[in-house]
Amino acid sequence: MRHRLLALSAIAAGLVMSSPAAVHAEESCGRKICPDVSYAPGALQASNVAGSPAGWTADNAAVPNNPFRYRLLVPCVVSDAEVGACRPSDFRDCQPPPGRVVNFYIIERQRLVLADGTVEGGSRPEGNPAPGTPVGSWLDAGRECVDVTALNPPPSPDEVFRYFQTLPLPELPTKQQPPGNGLVGLPVIFYTDGPTTQTFSLDIRGFTVDIVARATGFTWHTGDGADLTTTSPGAPYPDHTISHDYGSGSYTASLTTTWTASFSIDGGPTVPVPGSTTTEGPPVTFDVLQARPVLTNPFD
Repeated sequence: MRHRLLALSAIAAGLVMSSPAAVHAEESCGRKICPDVSYAPGALQASNVAGSPAGWTADNAAVPNNPFRYRLLVPCVVSDAEVGACRPSDFRDCQPPPGRVVNFYIIERQRLVLADGTVEGGSRPEGNPAPGTPVGSWLDAGRECVDVTALNPPPSPDEVFRYFQTLPLPELPTKQQPPGNGLVGLPVIFYTDGPTTQTFSLDIRGFTVDIVARATGFTWHTGDGADLTTTSPGAPYPDHTISHDYGSGSYTASLTTTWTASFSIDGGPTVPVPGSTTTEGPPVTFDVLQARPVLTNPFD
């Protein structure tokens, strides 16, 4: 998944966000007034958010008599806060141009008091608050890929995922017992003794991102056409949990490890990295022999 300035006038922002398409987007999520998720990591404040044929952009340029202020929320982070997991709809490939930061966001807006004491739509708030005062709830204005380069946002989960895929994660080796050759009728035990947790500290656009990667899935390619999938790295005899029966022959076994991760930015809350990556461990080749009984004279 990939994610990446124009200072737009308040009038343009208001027209775009008030268009029929935008109103439809407000109601498409099944909720018009959004819950308070301002605590969600990765939330961005913006003075202007607007769409054009070139895409959506956000900035904090000062615009006189701005009718709205905006908040951009990372969908996966919001879902994790609401239901404890990300939803499939939380992801979109935004394909940022080089040097730009374009991410997929929930766009929310809140009315501001205008210079004449009214808000967008012409009504006058109770108490006659000063111009520029936020009024009312945050309203859901849809989900879009937004160019947020001007806001210098913290790395999004999708951006961190792109870095996660490039990390030098361990290529866990396949260990088998008995070592060397096996015997028909004696199961071969598999396990790995490589590290299953790794911690990395990265600098992403000036932010310190700590990633904790964990090996959470293991696929043992036995070499005879079978694959054994486990969530455990196994263990040697007598605590073994992974074994396989072979006929006589020569076999090459290997291990594919699936890694997932969590991350924090500048010591903040820990958030899941959306997605996984794999590493391929070095193969091991061994023979499985057929034992043949032979009668001998115990007195020889």
